[in-house]
Amino acid sequence: MKALVTGCAGFIGSTLTDRLLADGADVIGVDCFTDYYARDAKERNLSGAVQQPRFRFVESRLQDADLPALLADRTHVFHLAAQAGVRKSWGRDFAIYTENNIEATQRLLEAATAMPGLERLVYSSSSSVYGDRVQMPMREDALPEPVSPYGVSKLAAEQLCYLYFANFNVPTVSLRYFTVYGPRQRPDMAFHKFLKATITGEAINVYGDGDQTRDFTFVSDAVQANVLAATRGVPGRVYNIGGGSRVSVNDVLTTIERVTGSRPHIHVDSAQKGDMRHTYADTSRAREDLGYAPTVGLEQGLAAEHQWLTGIL
Repeated sequence: MKALVTGCAGFIGSTLTDRLLADGADVIGVDCFTDYYARDAKERNLSGAVQQPRFRFVESRLQDADLPALLADRTHVFHLAAQAGVRKSWGRDFAIYTENNIEATQRLLEAATAMPGLERLVYSSSSSVYGDRVQMPMREDALPEPVSPYGVSKLAAEQLCYLYFANFNVPTVSLRYFTVYGPRQRPDMAFHKFLKATITGEAINVYGDGDQTRDFTFVSDAVQANVLAATRGVPGRVYNIGGGSRVSVNDVLTTIERVTGSRPHIHVDSAQKGDMRHTYADTSRAREDLGYAPTVGLEQGLAAEHQWLTGIL
């Protein structure tokens, strides 16, 4: 496999890059180091990959990159580059999301139309596209009604992937991740915040009553879904990628106490605009087409993230 990984320095992108290299792939990684969180964290994510002879790193926005040159001999593209964050996507910052999530995706897809040898382009979408009015568990054929500008931008890019498949035969496959966590998780994400606060003895901010639920997915399972989609994903299709269980935030806090041996200090705050109340993935399509099945349970995954955080704090 000759892969192009966009967003290769991020949480999932760097973990996927390491997996592809371990599997023997030749990898070009692209990342522009947006200032959403500290550059040194992203450089640390890439510290192993940059030592590999089969890895080449390009620092650039996709809008500025020489995409025909980067794609010239690639058999697979894994498109993870995006501006993350539900709560930051309101107001003036939405322009950043349209540039990095929609415009960048369109530029990549347009360049891919000139690549007849491309076997798959795997796009990283989000459960944020669903909104709050779909039945549980969430199915890919539900009507998406995102409740955040971030969710709108991810859905727009997902739709671009489909139309480039339908009109230009670009072999796109979209993966809707459900709350990915684990080592290298972004510092703005809940588990990173919860674990760090518990380690340092600080208070954990819980937004709302804590009864909101999520389908938490360990990062290695999300990476495995990418690897499977690269060969078995049906072009034009969308797949839910979940962790296999629906857990409340309050249950997560109880699990963190068991994992860390420390009782978290809780500060309750008001619910935030754009935060979905519940998510739960129906992964039957991914299971049937891809052979996807999550293997890491919540307690095991939280223990792995706790160990990683302890080592870098």
